[in-house]
Amino acid sequence: MTRQAAERAGVSANGRWPARVLVGPSAGGVLCGTLLFALSLTPSMTPRAPVIQGLLGGALLALGYLLWQAAVGVAAWLGLAARTRAPVLLRRIALLVAGVLALVALAAGRGWQDSVRAAWGLPPLEGFASVWIATLALVAFLLLLVFGRLFGRLSDRLSSTASRALPTRAARAVGLLGATALAALLLDGVVLRGVLRMIDESSRLADDFVPPDTAPPSDPNRTGSAASLVAWEDLGRMGRDWVARTPSAEAIGTFWGGPARTPVRVYVGLIAAPTAEERARLAFEELRRVGGFERSHLVIAMPTGTGWLDPGAMDTLDYMTRGDVASVAVQYSYLPSPVSVLVDPTHGLEEARALFDLVYRHWTGLPREDRPRLTLHGLSLGAFLSQETVPLLDVLGDPFDGAMWAGSPFLSDFWRMVVDRRAPGSPAWRPRFGNGSLVRASNQEGALDRFDADWGPMRLVLLQYGSDPIVFFDWSLALRRPDWLGPDRAPDLSPQMRWFPFVTFAQVAVDMALALGVPGHGHDYQAQHYAPAWAAALGVEDWSSEDTERLAEHLDGASG
Repeated sequence: MTRQAAERAGVSANGRWPARVLVGPSAGGVLCGTLLFALSLTPSMTPRAPVIQGLLGGALLALGYLLWQAAVGVAAWLGLAARTRAPVLLRRIALLVAGVLALVALAAGRGWQDSVRAAWGLPPLEGFASVWIATLALVAFLLLLVFGRLFGRLSDRLSSTASRALPTRAARAVGLLGATALAALLLDGVVLRGVLRMIDESSRLADDFVPPDTAPPSDPNRTGSAASLVAWEDLGRMGRDWVARTPSAEAIGTFWGGPARTPVRVYVGLIAAPTAEERARLAFEELRRVGGFERSHLVIAMPTGTGWLDPGAMDTLDYMTRGDVASVAVQYSYLPSPVSVLVDPTHGLEEARALFDLVYRHWTGLPREDRPRLTLHGLSLGAFLSQETVPLLDVLGDPFDGAMWAGSPFLSDFWRMVVDRRAPGSPAWRPRFGNGSLVRASNQEGALDRFDADWGPMRLVLLQYGSDPIVFFDWSLALRRPDWLGPDRAPDLSPQMRWFPFVTFAQVAVDMALALGVPGHGHDYQAQHYAPAWAAALGVEDWSSEDTERLAEHLDGASG
């Protein structure tokens, strides 16, 4: 094969795939990458800091460059275009257009970010740090470019070796697949696993640490006391904090101006027993020991990945029931929920199923007139695990009373079913499911009472914010506009946000890591929104908006 023929075929004369297909200088690649960089500055679901914006822009700049180079390489390989350099004037025009496009986008970036901040009730930016964003984007792009060059050289080397026994194009395919496999092995087997081990180890050490000024409870009816089946040290950091924060009967009674009880909180840490079944059994026995089945309300709560239970939800529950409630939870991981979702979202299913089965089996054996109202709860990954453990067809004969699930993540089949089968005309961010007798969804605006039918024997309540990327992320975002991004959108979603192929996918994926930090938006759920959701799930019929406001102010003052 002559050199000219080889170049037209997309390979070098010695049969190797040139690295230039991926990383060679290309004005067209720069223009395509700059277009994606510019689009990355447009509004998404959450506000973005300059560092995050710069790194995201650099990644999309590299992606656009790669897409252009890959398209040129495929066209040349198919014989649709010759691999020749464009005229100098055309290249200069492309680079000039790219520069102007970047400057225009950076100038508009502040207004775009302010539109997101306004939807979240945040003040406008004082500055946009355009130079810092552009610098970070360029550095990130160059680093990815270096990685691409190394990848291309590795592919060349493997192709060259394979060409001794295979035809040129087959050798090229072998080189590309081999380089891809080695890169994936390096990233997944070395880098990713090393990072996960570091996160897991640091989280485990933090979970085991008991501050010297934190003493176990003296009340024998509290988990972690000397009389408890679970040692104080075995509750873990999140469990100790949750149990120690239990509001007293005096505090709840003072708020209501009448009698109240001290809530029951049962928690079993990850180190309390070696298996999921043993931890669930330990929690169940402790729940029986402290009289959890003798309360008016019993809640099975699945924590987030780290074992955390949101005080906004749990304190609201305790006050709303005047303390006549027992809550039980089992820790299943040390990893934060976003990490758990990426690594193994089903981790924790054994604990959730075992605990539900034990509690539900005992609960159904109690006299109906004497047993508590049984309700399920979970936030984020905890909501997903709780939903996955509910055997709806098996409990129809004797259903539990309800559930309150907040921030159901995108991987939840139950949440997706509710959205996909919502009533025509209802928005994806607050779907109306059926006649409302079984499932109702709410957000900051409530809307739990806007249904045609009364509640049935089971009340399933979904609370989600329309700006929560953990709820609304979807893999299809790369190629399809989501329903929640139409004209009828959530009140805390920027009216200027638009869908762009690949770009919106990357934006929302990054938004998932930025979803906490602004109460009442994103993935940061608040007591004033938990309260009406709990009232609906628990069947507290006389709960009013004034009660919600007063309780939210009280809890905010107590935590402050």
